[in-house]
Amino acid sequence: MRNPLIVGIDGSDPSLLAIDWAIAEAARHDLPLRLVYGSLWERYEAAVPEFGARPPAEHLLAEHIVASAAQRAGKVGPGLEVSTALVPAGPVDALLAEGEGAFAIVVGTRGRGGITGMLLGSTSLEVAARARCPVVVVRGAESNVRGELSRVTVGVHPDGRSAAAVAFAAREAQVRKAELLALGAWRRPARELPGTGHLAADASDPQKHDAEQALGDALRTVAQKYPQVTVHGEAVEGRARNALLDASARSDLLVVGARRRSGSVGMQLSPVNHAVLHHCACPVAVVPQEG
Repeated sequence: MRNPLIVGIDGSDPSLLAIDWAIAEAARHDLPLRLVYGSLWERYEAAVPEFGARPPAEHLLAEHIVASAAQRAGKVGPGLEVSTALVPAGPVDALLAEGEGAFAIVVGTRGRGGITGMLLGSTSLEVAARARCPVVVVRGAESNVRGELSRVTVGVHPDGRSAAAVAFAAREAQVRKAELLALGAWRRPARELPGTGHLAADASDPQKHDAEQALGDALRTVAQKYPQVTVHGEAVEGRARNALLDASARSDLLVVGARRRSGSVGMQLSPVNHAVLHHCACPVAVVPQEG
């Protein structure tokens, strides 16, 4: 049984963009597409008095949104296996539940209730922080979203625990026939910064060495499992967020790992995860990494 690609829908423009991106992604991987709308309409309806004229029932709006999304998927991606789910729960809970065992969850940057000008809506952020499967937030310029740059970029952590993110990125590069750029960032401790008068006696940079070693390990794994993928590795001095955001402008997809600590149910995103989710110039995939 193929794991489905889940798309969070709510009728907003970012949601429609997420649907279109997910249609192309499902076709690349030959996956079933599942359109999910989470709404607490049952609770709202129970709280509304049964007298006088009132606006159309919330569940009718929900049904219309789901039907319209399915129609769009059928038109843009004919031949795809498409199913829908109207879940009587909040959007986050609905997507997390539907995402159990999914290939990935795809969401837009913000929904109908989002505040204009917000970089990322609370639903997208919370799903990216809590999901046990990869989460893709669709954002960026049209050329990046449409996959016209033929590059997938992945961030590789110097501690070497980026295997899940690297595997996801390599698979994406393969199905897209794109090159893979693996980025590792490193920084000298403050006492070793040039101009401080506290340069280490040893001219070597252990931080750079760790980043290069992690990159080398990642690239060997990719070469063994995905020999047809062209891979480049770069160890960049500076902040990881800056290196990744800069590379995102030249990428169709940016992939980062996110730690999922056993037993923890709260928000689990690093400062780098937050930065790329809010400012990335292309779609960004957050891939859970246990540990």
